[in-house]
Amino acid sequence: MSADTDTLRGEIQTRYNEALAATNDQSMVAANDARYLWASEAKVQCGIALGFLKSKTRDETSIGKCDYAYNRMRMRTVAPRAPAPPVALPPRRQVCDGVEPGLVFFEFDSSVPGSDAAQTVRAVATNARECGWNRFRVVGHTDRSGSDAYNDALSMRRAEAVANLMASLGIPREQMATSAQGESNPRVPTADGVRSPENRRVEITVSQ
Repeated sequence: MSADTDTLRGEIQTRYNEALAATNDQSMVAANDARYLWASEAKVQCGIALGFLKSKTRDETSIGKCDYAYNRMRMRTVAPRAPAPPVALPPRRQVCDGVEPGLVFFEFDSSVPGSDAAQTVRAVATNARECGWNRFRVVGHTDRSGSDAYNDALSMRRAEAVANLMASLGIPREQMATSAQGESNPRVPTADGVRSPENRRVEITVSQ
């Protein structure tokens, strides 16, 4: 994309929002629609691209993957399906089989969740009721800029901020376990001292 940074960020945000909505579309999930997989990929890649763009950095790799997955999500059609025979139990929704349903990114040196965090956590809360999730692991991370001690403390503040947001949307605090990994487990490996938007995050994993 050759647009200026603000225009590009708006385009990527639109793709992220549509992908997020698609992953919560019950008709798509129930139909075992392959677009769900592309929507999930678009959500992740567009989220990474947005993290870079918030720091005024154009990451061509994540932007390209975001655009590709988004177009596949929109273009793929589903052939009519014959009615399924009766079964004793309903098929388990694909989203319920995921172990990492939530990913929240942060600005540099900040423990304030990003503008899309509420939407992400709301989706986790909604799916928790439908999927029967009752255990949540909330893990904070940082990029590799800063000392180990500072980043350990910052990543814990990020985890607590997301846990508080989850609690405000109806997930009991006693079902959550918060922890911090600082810069020790980057999503994308970098050299020490590098500011990396996709590594400044909180990962929410679930179990029953």
